[in-house]
Amino acid sequence: MRALVQRVRRASVTVDGETISAIGPGLLVLLGITHDDDAAGADRLAGKVRALRIFEDAEGKMNESLGDGREVLVVSQFTLYGDTRKGNRPSFIGAARPEVAEPLYERFRTRLGAQGGRFGAHMEVELVNDGPVTLLVELP
Repeated sequence: MRALVQRVRRASVTVDGETISAIGPGLLVLLGITHDDDAAGADRLAGKVRALRIFEDAEGKMNESLGDGREVLVVSQFTLYGDTRKGNRPSFIGAARPEVAEPLYERFRTRLGAQGGRFGAHMEVELVNDGPVTLLVELP
């Protein structure tokens, strides 16, 4: 499981011209799920994302975690497992099939108390990055 975590001033997801989720200051998480992922991994990764100290404290140092005053938006992103080592067209065989990925995506999102995109839909994701601060988070 991989999470591309972006600290944002705001972010939203639109499907078919309708905004289905929008947040203010917090995190936009693009979540990729592979074949070997499971519920325990989703829980651990959600805990890791919640605990990341990537927000400034009173002294301007990245020392604060998500806390209660910030929001999270999670978007399923199978393309995080796109493999371009051979040729120019990405292969997505590393991404989990929808019947495996969707329940894990929902579990991860629920553990964070996050809003979400629409699994499997063509989504327009808008964000105003804060910093910019963007991290790739994976568990061993």
